[in-house]
Amino acid sequence: MPIAMITGATSGFGRASARRFTAAGWSLILTGRRTERLEALKQELGKQVDVLIITLDVRDAEAVTDAIASLPSDFRPLKCLVNNAGLALAPEPAQKVNLKDWHTMIDTNVTGLVNVTHAALPLLIDTGVGASIINLGSVAGHWPYPGGHVYGATKAFVEQFSYNLRCDLQGTGVRVTDVAPGLAETEFTLVRTKGDQAASDKLYRGTTPLQAEDIAEQIFYIATLPDHININRLEIMPTRQTWSAFNIDRD
Repeated sequence: MPIAMITGATSGFGRASARRFTAAGWSLILTGRRTERLEALKQELGKQVDVLIITLDVRDAEAVTDAIASLPSDFRPLKCLVNNAGLALAPEPAQKVNLKDWHTMIDTNVTGLVNVTHAALPLLIDTGVGASIINLGSVAGHWPYPGGHVYGATKAFVEQFSYNLRCDLQGTGVRVTDVAPGLAETEFTLVRTKGDQAASDKLYRGTTPLQAEDIAEQIFYIATLPDHININRLEIMPTRQTWSAFNIDRD
């Protein structure tokens, strides 16, 4: 069976993707920081496919390198890497943000992505034709909004890193895609507001946001395309979400 590695598998897009790949019979390497959630997911999915769980903080380069280097032979080479681990913090204006929150987003969304990709590349190249790297970006990487500051900048990095990685991997058969979701109802806003359930409920109230399963379906679709097809970037919004007009400061 093909093998997929999914980071940030304990919630949201990562957990939904794990379930979608399981339904198709893929073996899974699932990483996350919350051991109890990983164990619950293994108990759920391990009845159907082979599942290896690794408690891992993607910001720790040494731990990432060691974990991937130590993968047992039956969990290598990789067919698909889903770089899902990431977060947003500090929705307030930049001038009011705690610098630590900026560093956390950069360390997770940029450094963590780089750590995992660098360590996993040899296993993906070993698979070669048909292997996929799917990086979770965001519409925020293209479209700025108040409170987006460093989060949007990190997702712009995800897009450009994906494009440049494609150039370097030409001839290996390994594909690279930036998946950029819009408004999606997951734990995202709870994390961003540090547990403010009312703020999360308000964001999604009265509209029809994307669900984690919607994005998981697109991730699986990309991973299972014919070998000769590469989707460079897939931007996905709910039908009820579009762009806003420019803001103008007036007297």
